Amino acid sequence: MPGLLWYAGALLAWAKGGPPAEISTVTIPKNFMIGTATSAYQVEGAWNVSGKGVSIWDTYVHEHPNLIAGRSNGDIAADSYHQYLQDVAALKKLGVDFYRFSISWPRILPHGQVNVVNQAGIDYYNKLINELIRNKIEPMIAMYHWDLPQTLQDLGGWANPIMAEYFEDYARVLFSKFGDRVKWWITFVDPDITVKSYIPSWNKAPGVNSPHVGLYLAIHTLIQSHSRAHRLYNNEFRDTQKGKLGLFANPIYSSEGDYPQIISEELEKLSIAQGYPKSRLIKFTPEEVTNIKGTFDFLGLNYYTTRLVRAPQPTVDLMNAPDNNVNLIIDPKWPPSASPNLKVVPWGFRKLLNWIKRAYNNTPVLVTGNGFSDRGETEDTERIKYIIVSGTTSTVFSKYYVHSFYKRCP
Repeated sequence: MPGLLWYAGALLAWAKGGPPAEISTVTIPKNFMIGTATSAYQVEGAWNVSGKGVSIWDTYVHEHPNLIAGRSNGDIAADSYHQYLQDVAALKKLGVDFYRFSISWPRILPHGQVNVVNQAGIDYYNKLINELIRNKIEPMIAMYHWDLPQTLQDLGGWANPIMAEYFEDYARVLFSKFGDRVKWWITFVDPDITVKSYIPSWNKAPGVNSPHVGLYLAIHTLIQSHSRAHRLYNNEFRDTQKGKLGLFANPIYSSEGDYPQIISEELEKLSIAQGYPKSRLIKFTPEEVTNIKGTFDFLGLNYYTTRLVRAPQPTVDLMNAPDNNVNLIIDPKWPPSASPNLKVVPWGFRKLLNWIKRAYNNTPVLVTGNGFSDRGETEDTERIKYIIVSGTTSTVFSKYYVHSFYKRCP
């Protein structure tokens, strides 16, 4: 099985095989394959048809339309639910080899649990997968991209530990229905955004105000949800389906299978100083640590910008993340993008890859998102320059980053 790499604008590259070739400092290797990515809520539309249940984003945008630019929502979006044939044709014309899309949990399980399975939702994704394969486009599925069924949020959402069990049940449905054709799986896209939704200033569904406690309950549940899905795949599906499944960094990729010691110590100090009787970071039991450790086939990585850090100063806002205990700084000289909080810092991508190589023992990396947003101009020289600076100005791109896939991916 070859290895994978995503680059600018969530483009995907896959080294096909053979030894890594020397490349120039301005050339992306010819044996890399290219793809793109979407999320269900952003493109599917059909929010209340064919048996689909309500998601937290459906609820959030309908109850708080003023929080969304232009009062837009995903009720219709790109209408991919009805226009998937045209979408796949466009992907084929674009020349992509991979398409990463997410499954809408409430489209498959309208009430969030497996007692009711929506066959119309199964049929839709089967048709999409089959059409992609017919056009020689490899499907890659993200199981969760922020659109939790509202019925599960009503039970507490990711702050409720029972969610790990429900996610495993959901994963079993996906593996059994689609795993005969889908070989690449991601459990959670941007899991940090999922848990940061507990910070009210982020203005993201479900809009829960519990930044100091709920956030850490959600982190605990997400990590266990991933580990349960990975162990499920190993135990019931891997031998016959032979796919790969990944997520994110600590503690999944740590040798200990637990939070880094410095995080545990600092959060305990902060929590006690704030009047809590113990740390707000939920501790894993020894059994949970054992179950979490090593539950990966690759590390999923998104990179969009960089922050500089320095020791905290009482007069400086910690950007709604006081537990960071550092000041996050944006260099005013960095070029802007169409997203105000995402400055264009391509060299940070290379530095991050270097750090991951050292920190996680050369773990295979799937770059699931990279690049920067523009304002829709057809002149794309700045993003071309971004690809060059972020990847090919260093031997990291060809000499060990690509080579690590040949060594580590069977």
